[in-house]
Amino acid sequence: MIETLFLLVAGLIGGALNSLAGGGSFIVFPALLLAGVPPVIANASNTYAALPGYVSGAFGYWHAMAKYKDRLVLYGIVAAVFGYVGAELLLVVSDELFSLVVPWLMLFAVLLFIFGNRLNGLVAAHGGGRRGMKVAGTALLLLFLAGVCVYGGFFNAGLGILLLAFLATAGMSDIHAMNGLKLFISSTVALVAVARFALSGSIDWYHGSIALVGVVVGGYVAARNAHLIPTQWIRVAVIIYGLFMTGYFFWGAYVA
Repeated sequence: MIETLFLLVAGLIGGALNSLAGGGSFIVFPALLLAGVPPVIANASNTYAALPGYVSGAFGYWHAMAKYKDRLVLYGIVAAVFGYVGAELLLVVSDELFSLVVPWLMLFAVLLFIFGNRLNGLVAAHGGGRRGMKVAGTALLLLFLAGVCVYGGFFNAGLGILLLAFLATAGMSDIHAMNGLKLFISSTVALVAVARFALSGSIDWYHGSIALVGVVVGGYVAARNAHLIPTQWIRVAVIIYGLFMTGYFFWGAYVA
């Protein structure tokens, strides 16, 4: 009962953070580990718990990205193919090896969370004039997207920030359309990854579903009351917690 309550609360907090500032995986993934779920399965279960939020968010932004419908098919194909590649990579990694990789992935994700706005602004400043790119430029953009989707299929945290950087590089500036496409691509990556994880038996359905319920409820409640909570306070709390958990994982993997 305590474990169930712990995961539910973690999901509630993670879902709320996703609605308010992002970074929900910093809560849910470590909570699954602390509940005794093996690292690889905890990572797969975290992707499963995040999926409904991506899908509902993509539907919510559908009107904003309607004018970019010509990109949906291409981006969806790239996301499905390379999200699957990332999921396959996760499944061939042992729990022991993944435990050594997790601290570095967490550190990378936390740094993305801290500096993501600056990164996206920098990319947008240098990428806004690239709409007339030739075939080579388009191929490089799709290669960028492919790499981001492999990362997303392998490890979910920080995916949204990387996708915003890609969309800025692709010449987009409408933040609402960018958020919609970000969630559409994230949904595709997560859907393919979850399907692959399910076929291999790599999802802890019990613990993952408890977290999923919390994420959905927390995201909805936070979205309804977002005006009451200063986003900057939330960001600072997520950064402090993310850095603490990163240090904890480094200690467990390389010192303890």
